[in-house]
This record gives sequence, structure tokens and C-alpha cells, in this order.
Amino acid sequence: MSEPNTDSQTTIDAATVEVVRNYLTSAATEMQRTLVRTAYNTIIYEILDFGISLYDRDRTLIADSPGLALFLGANDYALEKLVEHVGEENIEPGDVLLMNYPYWSSTHTLDVGVFAPIFQEGPEVPREENELLGYAATRAHWLDLGAKDEGYVLDSTDVHQEGVIFPGTKVHKRGEPDEEVLDLIRFNSRLPDKVLGDLNAQIAAIRTGTRRLRELHEKYGGETINACIERIQDHGERTAREAVRALPDGAWSAVDYADGTTGDGIRIEVEVTIDGEEVHVDFSGSAEQVDGPLNIPRGMTETVCKLCFKTITTPEEASNAGQYEPLSIHAPEGNVFNASYPAPTFTIWTGIVSVDVVFKALAKAMPERVPASSGGDLNDIMLFGEDPETGRQFVEANNDAVGWGGTTDHDGATAIMHITETMVQNIPIEVFESKAPVSFDELSLRQDSGGAGEYRGGLGLRRDFRMESPVGALSIVQKTREPGWGIDGGDPGAKNGVVLECHDDADERVQVLVDNTDIYDDDRQWVGMFRGTFLEDEVISNRTGGGGGYGDPFDRDPEAVREDVIDGYVSRKAAREEYGVVITDDDDIDWEETDRRRSKST
Repeated sequence: MSEPNTDSQTTIDAATVEVVRNYLTSAATEMQRTLVRTAYNTIIYEILDFGISLYDRDRTLIADSPGLALFLGANDYALEKLVEHVGEENIEPGDVLLMNYPYWSSTHTLDVGVFAPIFQEGPEVPREENELLGYAATRAHWLDLGAKDEGYVLDSTDVHQEGVIFPGTKVHKRGEPDEEVLDLIRFNSRLPDKVLGDLNAQIAAIRTGTRRLRELHEKYGGETINACIERIQDHGERTAREAVRALPDGAWSAVDYADGTTGDGIRIEVEVTIDGEEVHVDFSGSAEQVDGPLNIPRGMTETVCKLCFKTITTPEEASNAGQYEPLSIHAPEGNVFNASYPAPTFTIWTGIVSVDVVFKALAKAMPERVPASSGGDLNDIMLFGEDPETGRQFVEANNDAVGWGGTTDHDGATAIMHITETMVQNIPIEVFESKAPVSFDELSLRQDSGGAGEYRGGLGLRRDFRMESPVGALSIVQKTREPGWGIDGGDPGAKNGVVLECHDDADERVQVLVDNTDIYDDDRQWVGMFRGTFLEDEVISNRTGGGGGYGDPFDRDPEAVREDVIDGYVSRKAAREEYGVVITDDDDIDWEETDRRRSKST
């Protein structure tokens, strides 16, 4: 552990430190609001698919405002790679740089990072006379950037099929836009107006952060601000290390599988070691990188671990780099969690699934602090094509919520976004129907989808998309084959799935829609990634997974089971068979039969 700077601690009072800390957090939040208010596509301003960060001059995270929780720390790795590639000496006041090279940017090519240095003065002042204060970063999902397919690429075999790549390219130079780079973006996108609009929104957010950091330095002076930042980082590190010391020492592992693209599944093996005040996460037992777009860049692997680490150490505090000092990660190059060029990385769902695997390992060490498994997926449905009314191209997507796992003292939350996207929203039905030729037949909770337990898992949901005209559609789920897991006798929740409801010639349509009908079960439920063209009145029914249960279901309070039946969360059959509680047609408990069933089970 690094020693705190005692000089700064004695000369900077705690009140000033708190003012600076909250100012930085507020600045990141203001950047977020600027982005949301000026973005062009619903994935940013409705779903909140972005990550925003502020850094000091040493590229140390001092504040962030993540939309996607999975973007926690994603810009950290990318900023280091960007400066390494461009060279800090070549970064000028007023520059704005683009990065979407997956192995450096921490995610796929459509999550575009926009970075800018923050100097004390603007580009009118020469660099050598201008003090570098820090960096501002925004990351947001663009709709299209020259990939071989609209929307998500589900069958890429190398990164060059996944879009135009910017490794740290200046789109503004000394405050002036580079029209040649803007033309390169414009002519390599199917949706240039929205893409350039979102770029400008990200730049506007960066300008907000730049203005606020300059104001802070002007008010207090660089020496005071740097001393405050050091104190904030020291506090973050000390707090995290204290939290780790309170955890049991040992090593615990867990294995699970993402669906993959071939039906064989992708092995995810995680070993978590706690040693004193250090935590180490090792992915070396996971699969080698695969041929399809489910490989994970090293930077995203780090964000997965940071997300899980923060939940058990400093979940209530705003993020800063000091909090992650006790954490180390190992994923050998060429592993699915450390993809190397030219491995495709477009579909980042392996990283989504891996979060629950880390928690599965931690649950062996601290079941009282970790919930049972969630539904484990994002259940993404995306529509694309030509709007029949305007003739314009469109791409619209929606992630659906899953059930969360039960814990040692309460039921899991119902229909909540997966933990990797806890800050994220879905698109309101009215907005989605105004953006794409689709209507929604049903949006409901899935009865019996929560895993049974003394504390029940949360429910998943069902959403039915009905096509109003022929439209391209794709779906991404990667947790449909393997069930989740409960804790201490709890049952797993229902698995994810997508059901295709076609016309009368359903079997022929399924054959047209997919190359391999083996990916369907007996109910025509798709259990892998899918892309196809749907006809008018055909329906995609998205069914999301439930959370796992915690504890023996027969220990659940019968009155809680009765209330679940009344609310429609649990059927009478499940109440009887899974909980041993018999509910009459009048919604009363048949105590005699309940006692008989429960005593028989023991």
C-alpha cells in the first residue's frame, strides 16, 4: 500500500477535500446530462449506453458517471493505450481524439471513445506555455460505423468485419474539426446524421468537463487541487483495503458457460483469491479465444473485475482509482478474456455472463454478502431496415430486464436490468413504436421464473414484438442453455429464451429464418444469437431469466408464498410442488395439507 502524502494531509483541510471531491463528481454528472440532452440516438438518450470519466494529469481516475455499470473503469485502460499510441507530447490543447480499436478501447467498435486533454488555457495558447490539468473521456454506443451488417455483427471472424477502426485519431486539432476525418465517418456509416450528431454530443460533454475542471483549478489553484486529489485517492485505497481485510482469506473458483455460436458453449472459469488486503482474479482456466465475435478485450475483463470488486468493498462511494489498488487480474493473451488481434469482439456477452461467475466464486466464501445468480443476460432485441413511411434507414434496440437473485434476508428484485447495466433503462414502448415499424402485444412478468428458496429469486419478464411491416431483426442472448444457481439449497431461476411466433407455415419460415433449426427446442425457442428478416405480423417473444433462490424453499414463510400466488408471481402448482404450500381456490393456505407435504419432505 502506498504511503499517504502527509504534507498534503496537514495543509489541506477536510472540508476543502470534500468540496473538491463533490465538485468533481458533480462535473462528471453534468457531463452525463449534457450528453443525454444532445445525443441523437435512443441507445444513448433513452437506454443510457455510455460511460463518462474525468482524469488528472497523470491519467488517474478522479470521477466518473457511468451509464452502463460495465463501463466502470473502461476508459481507464483506453486512455492509457491512447496516450501510449499518440504520445502525450503530440496531444495539443483543443484536440479531440477518437478510439474504438477493441483491444485498446475495452469493448467493441461501436462503443466509441472520445477523449480530450484539459489544459488550463485554450488552443490559442501554445502547448509549452499551457499547463495540462487532466483528461475528459466519453464512451457511447454509435448506431453504425461501417461494419459488414447493420446493428450488431453476429458472425464476424475477424475485427475488420466489425467496422472502421480509429486507434486514437484526432477529429479536432487545436480546436478545429478535421473535415477529412469527419468525411471518413460520414461516408462509412449507414446513419451518418445520427452518428455525427452523437459525436458532437460527446464533444459537448467533454467541453462541459473541461470547463468545470478549469474553473476548479482557477478557484483553488493547482497545488491545492492536486493535494486534494491525492487525499481522495488515498482515502479510496485505504477504505477498499479495510473492506478486503474484513473478508475471509482463501481461493475459490467457479465455472459456467456462455452459449457461444457453435452450440458447444464457451467455458468461463474464474478463480478469486483473497490474501490479506489483496484480491486477485484469474481467468486462465477459461476457453481460448473463439472464432466468433464473443471474445473479450483485456480492458473489458478489467471492468468486469472492478464492478464485482466494488460491490463487496466500496459500493456506496463514488468511484476513483484508489479504490482499485488492491485488485489484480490475470488473463493470458489469447484467452477469451484477453483477445488478441485479429480476433472478433463485437458481441461482448461473454463479459456479461462472467460477472455472475465471479459472484458464484465469491458466494462460496461469503454467501451472506453475495446474492444468488441473476437471470444472467441482457436479452437484446434490435430492429433495423428502412422505415416504410419515411424511407430512411433506422436501427433501434432494447435490452430487457431480468430477475435478480435472492439474498440471505430478502427476495431478489424483479425485472431489473442485469448488474452490468444497473444504471441503464429500456426504451419506453411509446418511443420504440414511434421509431420502428413494431407494436408490442405483451409486456408482463413471467410467472414461476424466480428460483424457489427461503428467499425467492426475482422474476424475469416477457415482451412480444409484433412486426408492422417486413423488418430486419436480431437477438443476442448468451445464457439460455445453462441454468443459473441458487445458494444454500435455493433453486435456479428460469432460463432466458426467445420464442418465434411465425405464420401458419411456421416450420418453413423457421427454416428460412435460420440455417440450423437445431438451435430451437420443442417450443421453437431460440437458444443462441439470431439475425433474420421478419414479415408483417410475425412476433419475437423475448423471455428473460429469473434470479436464483436463497435457502431451502420449504423454509419460506407460507404466508409469503400465499402472497406470491395472489400477486401472480408463483402459480398454485409451483407453490405446492416447490414450496410445499397448498393454496386453495379462495387464496387461503390449506395448513393441514401444507404441514403434511413439508413434513414428508424432511
